[in-house]
Amino acid sequence: MALPTLRFGRKLRYGVEAAVFFAFMALFRIVGLDRASALGGWIGRNIFSRLPPDRIARANLAGAFPEKSAAERDAIRMAMWDNLGRVVAEYPHLEKFAIAGPDPRIRVAGLGDASGVFADGRGVMFLSAHLANWEMMPIAGQERGFEGATVVRHPNNPYVARWIARQRALRGPQEQIGKHSGARRIFAQLRGGKAIYMLVDQKNDEGMAVPFFGRDAMTTPVPAALALKTGARILFASNHRLGGSRFEITVHPGPDFQPSGDEARDIRTLTQTITAHIEDIIRRDPAQWLWIHRRWPSTD
Repeated sequence: MALPTLRFGRKLRYGVEAAVFFAFMALFRIVGLDRASALGGWIGRNIFSRLPPDRIARANLAGAFPEKSAAERDAIRMAMWDNLGRVVAEYPHLEKFAIAGPDPRIRVAGLGDASGVFADGRGVMFLSAHLANWEMMPIAGQERGFEGATVVRHPNNPYVARWIARQRALRGPQEQIGKHSGARRIFAQLRGGKAIYMLVDQKNDEGMAVPFFGRDAMTTPVPAALALKTGARILFASNHRLGGSRFEITVHPGPDFQPSGDEARDIRTLTQTITAHIEDIIRRDPAQWLWIHRRWPSTD
């Protein structure tokens, strides 16, 4: 990943940010995976939870679960911060996550006979959300032999972005496609009968408003449009932290969708169906999801 040309002021700011980031990454690397994950959890609960994004999490949870008590929502929120801290601390150790070997840290359930997933030559989109450590899905897929690419949103800081891209490539797919600029590459991968790993839970200002936890949220129509244009199969994947730095990924069947021939209507209907599946996965264990996205227009 090439670094962009930056003006001096921005280069200085990004450099300072990166120096702090890399100092923490070095610490997490030195103490080992399990201790790093535990330390990250402590930082999440005691430091991240006191930062401004916590207001977004509180508002999102209140809107999504008005029937829950304040104490129940607070428990979800603190578990989320614990998980986020662990995710950050686990980045220097991504090469240690595997589904096989002497210390397997990822279990895969629900996939059945993996050889049949690509048997008909169609591409496959594994759709998920920011659940547990969301980097586990492409790692597991790569280990199962599902060649393809990951769709990512690179951090704004180019030094951090380049480092994270290198960490992802240690175990996951080598190709990482930027979510805002890679439509042609995604299309080519699916046309070639390969896998695309995509998180579809974030706000997309250029998307369409569909229901999500009872409120309209701007949502990307790209997965629906790609499935309809390429014939790619959709599978859903939920990621659950089992404790510490061990995970279970469950693969769920995709929607049984029959196109009507009206492209615009089909894209909207399929986008609604995909979003409903993602919501259902999050509802099963909301503490695993990242509640700090400005997902709804009313989020303060």
